Amino acid sequence: MTRVVIIGGGPGGYEAALVASQLGGEVTLIENDFVGGSAVLTDCVPSKTLIATAEVMTEVTDSEQLGLRFGDGGPESVSVDLAAVNERVLGLAKQQSTDIYEKLVADGVRIIIGAGRLDGPETVVVTTEAGEERIEADAILLATGAHPRVLPDAVPDGERILTWTQVYALDDLPEKLIVVGSGVTGAEFASAYDALGVDVTLVSSRDRVLPGEDADAAQVLEDVFTRRGMTVLGKSRAAGVRREGDGVVVTLTDGREVTGSHCLLAVGSIPNTADLGLETAGVEVDEGGFIKVDKVSRTSVRGVYAAGDCTGVLMLASVAAMQGRIAMWHTLGDAVQPLDLKSVSSNVFTAPEIATVGASQTDVDTAEVRAVGVTLPLKGNARAKMQGIQDGFVKVFCLPLTGIVIGGVVVAPRASELIHTLAVAVHARLTVDQLAQAFTVYPSLSGSLAEAARQQHLHAVATVRS
Repeated sequence: MTRVVIIGGGPGGYEAALVASQLGGEVTLIENDFVGGSAVLTDCVPSKTLIATAEVMTEVTDSEQLGLRFGDGGPESVSVDLAAVNERVLGLAKQQSTDIYEKLVADGVRIIIGAGRLDGPETVVVTTEAGEERIEADAILLATGAHPRVLPDAVPDGERILTWTQVYALDDLPEKLIVVGSGVTGAEFASAYDALGVDVTLVSSRDRVLPGEDADAAQVLEDVFTRRGMTVLGKSRAAGVRREGDGVVVTLTDGREVTGSHCLLAVGSIPNTADLGLETAGVEVDEGGFIKVDKVSRTSVRGVYAAGDCTGVLMLASVAAMQGRIAMWHTLGDAVQPLDLKSVSSNVFTAPEIATVGASQTDVDTAEVRAVGVTLPLKGNARAKMQGIQDGFVKVFCLPLTGIVIGGVVVAPRASELIHTLAVAVHARLTVDQLAQAFTVYPSLSGSLAEAARQQHLHAVATVRS
């Protein structure tokens, strides 16, 4: 039996523990808080639960065009009890953590609540309330995650200046929220609180929101933000945040000041790699402190693996989980395929959502890949018209000669569900003809994916004929 020790109980850690136990390993999981990690307790599960409430508010606000009437108060008469919302958010997170814990115990995983560190490449030292314990291991997985980055002159106080892990302590909606950072986290929270009725100002250091996403998709989202009344400050970098009475003042690098009741910092993450004994064990990290790994999650030290946000490899819960599984498949001798980032699908949970997979528009524009793209606005889709969807599109990329689907973008409500069709096509190397010939329900938003594929086919036929 192989002795496996895992430090960190987030998606990378607990998924690895389940795989290792099912493959016959003797598994010990070390977690210094609650099983599930930040993804379950302070990040993915809580934020998407909050966003679920925001989605309902967005649907209510936009429903008058569908013929619904709300009396004298209109849609604005619908209010949000933030204390109740956050109570539900934290309750669901706790329940999810408990479910994962019970699953691990049922599968024979030993769970230790404490702080783990390496003492060489084959030993882990755990510090708990009862003292220290040394555990010898044949394989070690580091899955310690990351924590919010803060600015030197913007120290969170948990009351008015907040990180995304602290917003669930609020009992009342902010009167005026300033979100610093327009990446995925910043855009999601800005979108959610805007839908809940908060006056939101989004401070973006770049010329547009979501600089790492498809430019066409980001433009749609920014247009929606502006139309709904959000203030978006582009090319505006925050220098600091300070408390002033019952509010906050955000100072920009150009000297301007923005005032609000609360400030949410969403300026990136820092890996939890300090005090892990990495240097002693010889585990290499990059200049940002992220653990270096290869495509089967191996570090620079034999027998030591790493997974999740502490590696900086596409900081997604799904990627962390796959890295953890791959590590265990590799070390325990099961069939394994290296991590393929070209088949990873991701989603930005804004309104509308933005989902992507595979090759991007940037890849095509820079000739990194030679591909043909077709974009289809959703406003021509029958189901979109029925649901009152005004914004969004689908975009499909394929290789010019073979027609193999290599990527795509979906901007729509529930894009996170629609993208799976393209993810399967990319993973299985399906052609646009195969995608087009598969039946879709009429009417449905997914019908636009098939229509885009049909247009790809027509483009190919026209190219051949010319």
